[in-house]
Amino acid sequence: MKNCIISSTSTLHGGEYLEYLLPELSLHFQDCKNILFIPFARPSGITHEEYTTKVALAFAKINKTVNGLHEFENPQEAIQKAEGIFTGGGNTFLLVSQLYKNKIMDTLAETIKAGTPYLGTSAGSNICGLSMQTTNDMPIVYPPSFQTLGLIPFNLNAHYLDPDDQSKHMGETRETRIKEFHAFNSLPVLGLREGSWLDVKGEKITLKGDLNARVFKQNQIPEEVTTGTDLSNLK
Repeated sequence: MKNCIISSTSTLHGGEYLEYLLPELSLHFQDCKNILFIPFARPSGITHEEYTTKVALAFAKINKTVNGLHEFENPQEAIQKAEGIFTGGGNTFLLVSQLYKNKIMDTLAETIKAGTPYLGTSAGSNICGLSMQTTNDMPIVYPPSFQTLGLIPFNLNAHYLDPDDQSKHMGETRETRIKEFHAFNSLPVLGLREGSWLDVKGEKITLKGDLNARVFKQNQIPEEVTTGTDLSNLK
């Protein structure tokens, strides 16, 4: 049975890394002593080692140890044997490219679907949808496919931002970008605001956190959904 926390972000403004989620993570990973971390998204281009150290410091606060996937000679076996798995944020194109390069996209999906507790933040959440096509990231590398884990039956837009009527910025809004996606694709998209997450237990998907989320469907007016909403039928 799937057991996932799929979060928009790792860090809230003014907070420390994973701080706002630690109470949830203490319960989510309660049966795990060690967390396998997938550092491939490399935010700001940091190394796998630097990223893993940052994550280990956060998880130490709830008495968990962390090992980076890059430390293992056989990444498929490491995923299959993991007690719990975390994929962090960064660049989704890079993350997806590396998952395919290491031949672990399918292994990761199968392991999570079999019940290994999973945490994703930002890029690590984007890959939980059916495809990565609604990421905000620059295409710095070229993955062999946009298809991702398919843990939920829709796509995500992590770090979703509402239009700011007071802003003088003339660039496209997130809503505009999602409309562009829906000109060619019919998958629903969930705009997940900062500090919100999806709690996935089996086939049940529940919106958690303090904020509403925004649901986008092809050729329909976007809809606000409140925290606590069951999104299992969004497809």
